[in-house]
Amino acid sequence: MHKGIPMFLQQAAALTILLCLSPVLLLIALFIKMESQGPVLFAQTRVGEFGRQFRCYKLRSMHVPGSPQYKAPVASNSDRDGICQKFYHDPRITRIGKYLRKYSVDELPQLINVVKGDMAMIGPRPHLVSEYCQYNRQIMPRLYCKPGLTGLWQVSGRADTTFEEQLNLDKRYIVEQSIWTDMKILAMTVPAVLAAKGAY
Repeated sequence: MHKGIPMFLQQAAALTILLCLSPVLLLIALFIKMESQGPVLFAQTRVGEFGRQFRCYKLRSMHVPGSPQYKAPVASNSDRDGICQKFYHDPRITRIGKYLRKYSVDELPQLINVVKGDMAMIGPRPHLVSEYCQYNRQIMPRLYCKPGLTGLWQVSGRADTTFEEQLNLDKRYIVEQSIWTDMKILAMTVPAVLAAKGAY
């Protein structure tokens, strides 16, 4: 049961932000197309509330496989342990993609997911299907609420945290979820994004 900011308010806020940022997003889209081949938006299947799968949108920050600029990572696994850890230095990321990722601008299209009801503004990050397949009983509680654009993990170090730390933060949010908790996380999100700590 959702105990945070009512979803209709979150959806209204997401739509308002999208409309206000549309000129900026169009400019970013132009830069993405100018630098590299491929679509502006990147859609990926993610796992949401109660295991329901949905298409999660992002601004493309990587070169497309098969393009002249594409370079596959040397290592087959991430530079850090855990189900959902990222590479510290990923050769697939474009020049503009580095900045989009650093300040989480690449995730702004997920506001569309909030409007559609796939995601909330605040909640655990949605995992890939391949990551979901590795879930055990300890991790399943992450699915008890809608995934979020921001959350307790995102304002607590992002990718610099271990998977176990991320899991504990997600479970803590689910237990403590309230309108007040959501408001605090939203207030912490902007300084956390500007500091770019844990962003790769």
